[in-house]
Amino acid sequence: MASSLTTFTDEARIALDTLSGRAAGLFSPSLRLGVTGLSRAGKTVFISALVHNLIHGGRLPLFEAQKSGRIARAFLEEQPDDAVPRFQYEDHIAALVDDRAWPDSTRAISELRLTIEYESASGWNRLFSAGKLSVDIVDYPGEWLLDLPLLGKSFADFSREAVELAALSVRSDLSQGWLALAAKIDPDADADEMTARRLAESFAAYLKACKLDERALSTLPPGRFLMPGDLEGSPALTFAPLMRLPERRPRSGSLHAMMERRYEAYKTHVVKPFFREHITRLDRQIVLIDAMQALNAGPAAMADLERAVTEILSCFRPGRGNFVTDLFSRRIDRILVAATKADQLHHESHDRLQAIVRRLADRAVARANFSGAYVDVLAMAAVRSTREGTVKQGREALPVIIGTPLNGEKINGEAFDGKAETAIFPGDLPEKVDAVFDVSGPQAENNEPAIRFVRFRPPKLERTAEGATLSLPHIRLDRALQFLIGDHLA
Repeated sequence: MASSLTTFTDEARIALDTLSGRAAGLFSPSLRLGVTGLSRAGKTVFISALVHNLIHGGRLPLFEAQKSGRIARAFLEEQPDDAVPRFQYEDHIAALVDDRAWPDSTRAISELRLTIEYESASGWNRLFSAGKLSVDIVDYPGEWLLDLPLLGKSFADFSREAVELAALSVRSDLSQGWLALAAKIDPDADADEMTARRLAESFAAYLKACKLDERALSTLPPGRFLMPGDLEGSPALTFAPLMRLPERRPRSGSLHAMMERRYEAYKTHVVKPFFREHITRLDRQIVLIDAMQALNAGPAAMADLERAVTEILSCFRPGRGNFVTDLFSRRIDRILVAATKADQLHHESHDRLQAIVRRLADRAVARANFSGAYVDVLAMAAVRSTREGTVKQGREALPVIIGTPLNGEKINGEAFDGKAETAIFPGDLPEKVDAVFDVSGPQAENNEPAIRFVRFRPPKLERTAEGATLSLPHIRLDRALQFLIGDHLA
């Protein structure tokens, strides 16, 4: 799909940008790492924890360069793109460490440059390498990625697919208001700004309702209706799908013509620049998934998450080039699909969570005709907010997780104050992976969640005898680092 998102002119601009970047990289090697995921998947926490552990020498036993003592230091530098907001690492770490509060979610694109000074494991490489790598971390909302398939769809296609999705049983009660309003609108009527505004607001309200925890749906384009960024309140978002569109071209001055024009403008001025200026410049990518939230909402949410991951993977440019092609075109040669918040499960269920994500990623890769890059999956927690224990229940020892639930969280009607620790048995994930995707199975009919999880506060960090704060604890962050950047530090 990615090949259909650009014109010849776009490709020429991409080639020039890539060539310029490669020239600069001859003297200052760099790697662009994209971090994305749908809202509340943990992008901000992942980046903050990654940087904190590298700067402070955290425990990363599976990150080979750190384990072997070849990393001299890691530090932040000025980012190369002045037009992109800086990822506010210091503010996010202060929230995690000092306030024990989760930082604000990603609302727009941001960037951070982390430079690693290291010694290569190869004597040959030490002769020709400066032993310095700059990792440019690009953080952007996954909802924006879901807009990229729109570049290959007409307004009629977009309208038809939106109506079809709204009619699904998991969405039909949420979409009633918008569908009822849209059904009353004659596309051939004269263009009217207030009508366009009412339709757009109703459509956006339906999309936002689909995103709430109770449904936890993922395939909800246009993404800027959920994450507007700097377009908040802009006329660029005042459009919506229409029903009963004729086969012929819209009449000039009609509502149909107005909506189609704004839809095309949205693609031209919002979606395409995002793809050209950011996605085509990435070398590596991690896609974070809040599978726990979708599991809680049931098989329909999991099926929708699979659809969203398929569309996200379709938008990347995978592959491995050669010396000549790499001068003019970047390809993403490694993608990691990671299920976050593994700390909300006992480790005995981690393999099942990883198997669920493997099934989701494998099917998405196959459906997206995705090839030419290494794709791996992982169950992880960039910041571990719980520890494990056992509780006796009669003669049985029950595996539990222990932590401080967020203020207002409830279990069996009991509300927590955000101060007291508690031990919780989170339940077990199903042994059979297919069960969590089966929209016609018993779990879907009973609307029973696979697991009920509780949100915990970030952990209280331990201090050394000298009073220094230790790095943030994690689950498999080291494995993620090794897959994403380990080969560049070999």
